[in-house]
Amino acid sequence: SLASAMTRHAVWSPYSRWASSSRESPATSRCTRRAVRLPDVGFCPGVEPRRAPDARRDGPPRRGPTAVPASEPTIVATSMGFLSRRRGPYDLRPGPVFELAAELAEAGPAPRLCYLGQAVGDRDSSIAAVHAAFAGTRFRASHLALFPMPNVDDVRAHLLAQDVLWVGGGSVANLCAVWRVHGLDEILHECWQAGVVLAGVSAGSICWHLGGATDSFGPRLRGFTDGLGWLPYGNGVHYDSEEQRRPLMHALVADGTLPTSHCTDDGVGLVYRGTRLVEAVADRPGVAAYEVARAADGEVRETRIEPRLLPDRGEPTGGGR
Repeated sequence: SLASAMTRHAVWSPYSRWASSSRESPATSRCTRRAVRLPDVGFCPGVEPRRAPDARRDGPPRRGPTAVPASEPTIVATSMGFLSRRRGPYDLRPGPVFELAAELAEAGPAPRLCYLGQAVGDRDSSIAAVHAAFAGTRFRASHLALFPMPNVDDVRAHLLAQDVLWVGGGSVANLCAVWRVHGLDEILHECWQAGVVLAGVSAGSICWHLGGATDSFGPRLRGFTDGLGWLPYGNGVHYDSEEQRRPLMHALVADGTLPTSHCTDDGVGLVYRGTRLVEAVADRPGVAAYEVARAADGEVRETRIEPRLLPDRGEPTGGGR
């Protein structure tokens, strides 16, 4: 169970007093383990919709003829995704999180997956890398582009026909802004309620939450509080590999900018059923998820959540990205 995977560390956070400071905490030097990340295609590299879907006007959710929706609304929010085949920065294969997402979606033998790359402006190289990664697998991959205009005639029908939607990394601020301009926040909420599994990495993880720490505005990380907010928590990504992440998340929770937050090391994902965090998963050993919460006495406490190691049925890579 999730509870048994959590180990309490009731220790005062050294980052709390830096919550309202523009200076970087000196404690950032404690979080120095780095990893080189591939371009943000989906590697480890709260606002309600403006209107609720109206079945009388919009009709029932349209799913593919062989699709079976997840048993309840499901989100997989991660710092993981594709793995490198070690033959170039865009030579990738799907990591085990994709099989997990298909399983949660109850997708059957040919899962339908759509990639959303708005966090990097629908970059052509990212879209090509995703399609190449899924070539020859059991997944039926597609993508939704919004730049310079939608690449499908009926965005709602296309997304509702999927088993899994995978959102790549990049700028979470730009991602959420573009989605709202196109009304995609409403469509994605409908997909979530209809049983399409929503998943993603980095920006594609933070977006479902109230907010988190982001580099959307420059190299110095800042707090972001304009996520979709369907998951009523903050979210921290790349927790072990980017030295600004942990102290800033502690500071944002300490000063009330973010509520209790869930954070992931590279290679870790969080599985939510409805708004409940039900487990953490990992594609490698030695990593973890964390709950960062403000106690009644004002201190910030970090709780380690031990993840379940996912089986990797793919080819050996010598390590993931």
